[in-house]
Amino acid sequence: MTSATLMKDDQGPYGSDRASENWAARAEELCPKIAANAEQHDRKGVFVAANFALLKEAGFFTALVPSNLGGGGASIEEMCKCIRILAASCGSTALAFSMHSHLVAAAMWRRQHQGAPTEGLLRRVASEGLVLVSSGGSDWLQSGGIAERVEGGFRVTARKPFASGSPWGDLLVTSAVYNDPAEGPTVLHFAVPLKGEGVSRLETWQTLGMRGTGSDDLVLDNVFLPDAAISGRRPAGVWHMLFHTISMIAFPMIYSAYAGLADGARASALETARAKADDACTVQIVGEMENDHLSMQLAHERMVALAQHGEPGEETTSDVMALRTLVGRHAIAVVTKAMEAAGGSSFYCRGGLERVFRDVQAARFHPLQEKQQLDFTGRVALGRPVDRSEG
Repeated sequence: MTSATLMKDDQGPYGSDRASENWAARAEELCPKIAANAEQHDRKGVFVAANFALLKEAGFFTALVPSNLGGGGASIEEMCKCIRILAASCGSTALAFSMHSHLVAAAMWRRQHQGAPTEGLLRRVASEGLVLVSSGGSDWLQSGGIAERVEGGFRVTARKPFASGSPWGDLLVTSAVYNDPAEGPTVLHFAVPLKGEGVSRLETWQTLGMRGTGSDDLVLDNVFLPDAAISGRRPAGVWHMLFHTISMIAFPMIYSAYAGLADGARASALETARAKADDACTVQIVGEMENDHLSMQLAHERMVALAQHGEPGEETTSDVMALRTLVGRHAIAVVTKAMEAAGGSSFYCRGGLERVFRDVQAARFHPLQEKQQLDFTGRVALGRPVDRSEG
């Protein structure tokens, strides 16, 4: 795998103006309450509102905002660790929180490293306690929805699935396609209030796992966007530096949730297996689980290092997406082996492993899914254009 260039930390959100907080310890303190709520949210298929309330009270939604802008000054690395800790207690809480977190982290990173005008958004997150909702996974390079030019701006009509955290969200960070007469299909990036005119939520999230993420469909019905609301423009369907930046930052955070699910399953299986009589088969299963857990751990550590210190571009995206495949693959394997090690008791809902097994399957479905990732990585290795990987 090609090593990406690593960038030196600057002063700023990772430097001297950081507030001194032990965010991991704070996450650990919340885990008993979050774990106690997890089973009922999953069983009822309802959003993890009680757990989001705990996170908000503890300051996690503003943690990634630089301290000189009113936030907690946490680093990406610290928040990845927190997401992983939270996931061991409730995968839905961790995954939904990661979607807000990666949007804040990307805004923070782009301001610091690219001079992007994201300070206003970061200050609002800190002062108003905004919860951000992403539609990036469902849009990806092509985007979805139609933006039509009108006087003073655009009218947008779209349906955005997989909007995790939407029942508690304040601002949807999304995009739509404008058929520019001169430039052709152009993706416009913008944010809209979830309680704004023309924005509604459809309760569509009835799923195998991650049932508490509230990843419902959001509908934009002829929503007006003034020109000033457009934060970015790019050609539709092709790789752009914005998406290399998003890939570098978002996926280490998202896959922290899956690594945390595997951590929790491993801990549960070890506790159960230690109470059993010495059995060669169980011991070997545990050994296999440990191999997969170590493989996952090493891949995830590299992902986080790239998010914290990497430089966005094709090589970094290739590395991050290959690591996303490895973390997901080994996390699923860890949970599967954990169920084997625990034995028949893992088949019961009351033990929790059954829920974790369902939740971890969602690791398969984030972009770039494995076959797309293999195509992208192969093209980078061969020096061929990457845009064909998105068709």
